[in-house]
Amino acid sequence: MAALYACTKCHQRFPFEALSQGQQLCKECRIAHPVVKCTYCRTEYQQESKTNTICKKCAQNVQLYGTPKPCQYCNIIAAFIGNKCQRCTNSEKKYGPPYSCEQCKQQCAFDRKDDRKKVDGKLLCWLCTLSYKRVLQKTKEQRKHLSSSSRASHQEKEQYSRLSGGSHYNR
Repeated sequence: MAALYACTKCHQRFPFEALSQGQQLCKECRIAHPVVKCTYCRTEYQQESKTNTICKKCAQNVQLYGTPKPCQYCNIIAAFIGNKCQRCTNSEKKYGPPYSCEQCKQQCAFDRKDDRKKVDGKLLCWLCTLSYKRVLQKTKEQRKHLSSSSRASHQEKEQYSRLSGGSHYNR
């Protein structure tokens, strides 16, 4: 008998393959609690109810400080205190003033002075980095799918050539 693993939301037990890769959720919990983007800070979070459109951290900040304003750097509506969001404030303290993002051209990309931190050599802001990585992941999945389907068609051609008396080169 195969080992069963618990869903992180409902704690029911399922085979490992039936749980999602990232958060180990069963199919019912993935449907009931989809991963969405926060209206304010744009981070992804697991939605607890259909009416909740902001993450827990932003909900706490709304209670403490009121509705946020757009950040002076990235224009994300997440500046609860002052005129900068927490992400830009922390990045500015750590890396210095922002530079122009090579994708969106806004002054919201922070140079970490480390080429490994850049995305394919480009200096991108946080939102453009997320978008770029999503596109790369989608392309990678499509290539994987295409290569597996082309391998399957190649194998079918080989089987056909064996059944029909050899390859077309031997005729």
